[in-house]
Amino acid sequence: MCDTDDRAEVAPAESLPASLEWKGEVLPLEPVDELSVLMVCDNVTDILLPDQGPARRLPLAAMARLAPLLEAPTILGGKAADVPLAQHGFSALVQVRKGGRVRRLLFDTGITPGGCAGNLRRLGQDPAGIEAIVCSHGHFDHTTGLSGLIGQLGRANLPVLIHPGFWARRRLAIPGGEPFELPATSQSALEGAGFDVIEQRQPSFLYDRSVLITGEVDCAGARRRRHHSIKGCTAQASATGSPRRALLRTPGRPRG
Repeated sequence: MCDTDDRAEVAPAESLPASLEWKGEVLPLEPVDELSVLMVCDNVTDILLPDQGPARRLPLAAMARLAPLLEAPTILGGKAADVPLAQHGFSALVQVRKGGRVRRLLFDTGITPGGCAGNLRRLGQDPAGIEAIVCSHGHFDHTTGLSGLIGQLGRANLPVLIHPGFWARRRLAIPGGEPFELPATSQSALEGAGFDVIEQRQPSFLYDRSVLITGEVDCAGARRRRHHSIKGCTAQASATGSPRRALLRTPGRPRG
């Protein structure tokens, strides 16, 4: 989280610290007051982990308060909290605050139709507040949750930002096993559900130039491209996989 009570004017971020040894182009970004990244779907979950550094964990008591209750006849009282479920794949809710306004985008959507939407509900988050969806790449463990979000979003023609290679058909070949064709997203079904699909290789900005989608990034040579991760001050999360697309970055205001 990056926050401060200092409301002095801050110039857009136009350079990076020399220690980063970055030799490429730097695009200026407008500063924000706070960035948070809420893990919605991940491979593991542990409700007993304490806070660590910038990472703040939702305690069990809070989960029980936020999550809906399920029938549990073997539990005293007959109810149990519907806590978030882990699954292969990834999804994160990115929230950017500038002044009194909070903007929300969803980064990837997990491997099952209902996993992302269900965990948003379990975490007390309303999908209707999401203004855009960014898909890191076309692997089904990052995209299948789009199905479960149909009808739950707050606006028609919600933009879905993807790399043009998103639609590629893929196969998984494990040594000793038969090649397996991975499930792929249907372009006609996605557009027919009312999503505004935006394909782009080049950098683009969101939310008044406070968030940057860098476009295609060559992260491991020609065979593994198009990377997408989320970075903002000390809060950080990454999605991995190939093909990959871009980097989402937003600067925070310096602490007072």
